[in-house]
Amino acid sequence: MIIKSIVVIAFILIIISLGSALFHLVKHKTQEQSEKTAKALTFRIALSILLFIFIFIAFATGLFTPHGLGARMHQTPAAASK
Repeated sequence: MIIKSIVVIAFILIIISLGSALFHLVKHKTQEQSEKTAKALTFRIALSILLFIFIFIAFATGLFTPHGLGARMHQTPAAASK
């Protein structure tokens, strides 16, 4: 449950950062505001990369297991019919 909470919080932070960058891009056209836009986008990219690494490590260590469509694709035909 804590893994899912961390992922949801990270997604929310990514969306907030993207919204902040959009606000600074549209609202103001000064050099200072373009630096704020670049910083917000850099933060979003860094957070996205960290989230990807976190999910990969959680999956590799068994803390996170897929249970959706991807998990059903790897079943054998005999196991899928049960």
